[in-house]
Parts: sequence; structure tokens; C-alpha cells
Amino acid sequence: MQLVPITEMLQRAQEGGYGVGSFSARNTYLIDYILKAGQARRSPVIVQISANEFGWFDVTAKEFADRFYEVHRHYEGQAVLHLDHTKDIAIIKEAIDAGFMSVMIDASQKCFEENAAITKEVVEYAHARGVAVEAELGRIGATDKIETDNDESLYTDPREAREFVERTGVDTLAVSIGTAHGVYPVKDPKIDLERLARIREQIGIPLVLHGGSGLPRETVWDAITVAGGGVSKINIATDLEQAFLGSLKCERKTNKEIWQMDLAALAKAGDAVQAVVEQKITDFVRSADRL
Repeated sequence: MQLVPITEMLQRAQEGGYGVGSFSARNTYLIDYILKAGQARRSPVIVQISANEFGWFDVTAKEFADRFYEVHRHYEGQAVLHLDHTKDIAIIKEAIDAGFMSVMIDASQKCFEENAAITKEVVEYAHARGVAVEAELGRIGATDKIETDNDESLYTDPREAREFVERTGVDTLAVSIGTAHGVYPVKDPKIDLERLARIREQIGIPLVLHGGSGLPRETVWDAITVAGGGVSKINIATDLEQAFLGSLKCERKTNKEIWQMDLAALAKAGDAVQAVVEQKITDFVRSADRL
């Protein structure tokens, strides 16, 4: 697969009116199946993992990156290796040293000034090494903690978004417009498309939608096709893990434990994940045949 800068990939998506799925492999075994899906659907794909997932699955940034670079050349298409939600700058530096092409600094729980200062520090370090940076402004919660239909106090302020981008030089921005991490067991999300349009009026860089798992495809498409260019990068994690563990009929396991499981069962579970990724590419972000 051709490795392309994430900003180039997402800018093309923004101009073309489609999205790009950023798929959390969560273990090194599933990297292949995300890349296979991209090849099968002739779609760009982003392979990602977060700092939390390093701990959950007992895998290092180097192990994950080494596997990505080992297998990506066996497939055709375009791919990016991205580090998702990370608060620790030391982990971000470790990932950059390991070969991650894009990293996310998540200082969204800090006040605006602290968020901007921390993000700028990461941008300066990453850009000096040819790596793109994603940040988050506003707070994207978790579905099991959302209890009301009005969480606007957590949403991204369009005017702050412009100042934040200008001050930090960040490459992509995750915005809070009503989504949450998980599969929405508590409430049906109401996406603030008007707010998204106002954010787009203020800034030109690619926008990111976290909490893609469980959203209706029409909701995602509305967010992608906002006038002037909506979200371009859509994060999808939980749907993939559910397909994988559902096929294996087991609970979450470490990266090492996964590789020690029955190979036939693993292949079947990988196929289940590939099917989900292909479905998301075709019906969700609509990036099929965009290469």
C-alpha cells in the first residue's frame, strides 16, 4: 500500500464529499484485515490504536508499527498509521519514533489555554519529524455516561476553534457535536449539524468525528456532506471489536494471547472484522472506489 500524508488523504476526501474510516485494530493481528478491506473496496484507510489500547491489549507502539510496516506492502491502496487519543506526550514521542505518521494529543479536558499550549508543544515536536497532529476541542464523552439529551456545554465553540487552530498549527481537529465513544446504549445521538457548519466556516483543516460506532449511516453522511465540507475522518472502534470477539466467543484478550489462539478461529474472526470494515467503507463513509 502507498503511504500518504493524512492531511493529503483527508483533504482529498473533504473536496470529494466523502469520508475516510479510521479503524482501531486494537491488536496487531487485525491490521491485515483492515488493509485487506481497503484493498477490496479500493478505498483509503487509516489504521489506528490509542494509548489506552496499548495498556488494554499489552502491545507497544513499536510492536504495532512494526506489524503495520511489515504487512502494508502486501496490499494495494492507500493507508495511514495513526495514534488515537493520547494524553501523555512521552507516549506520543514513542509512537513518532516507532513510525506513526499521525498522532492525536487529547488535552480536551484542560481549559482552552492549557489545551492550546500542550497541543502547540506536540505540533512543534511532531512537525519537526514530518508527523501530522490531531487535537480535540470540546469534550467527546462516552455513551455510558451520557444521561441527557442536551450536552451542549461540552460542544466545540466555532469561534474558539478558529483561534485554537491559528495558535497551535494543528493539522486536523476532532470536534464535539453530539457523538460519544461506544455504541449509544443510553441515548440516540442528536448531531448538531448547524454547529458543524459554523465550525467549518471558521477553519479549513480536516475535521474528525469520534464515536462513529453505532451511529446511523444517514447521520454520518449528513455530517460528511455539510456545506463547505463536513467531517472527513470518522473513527470506528467498538463495532470492529464486537465483531472480532463475537466470532471468537471470548472476552477481551491481550495481543500476545490473541496470537496464541487457534489460527482457523482467528482467521474467521478476522474475516468478520474485514466484512464490517468493508460495510463501513461502502455504506458509512462512502469511500469505496476513491483511489
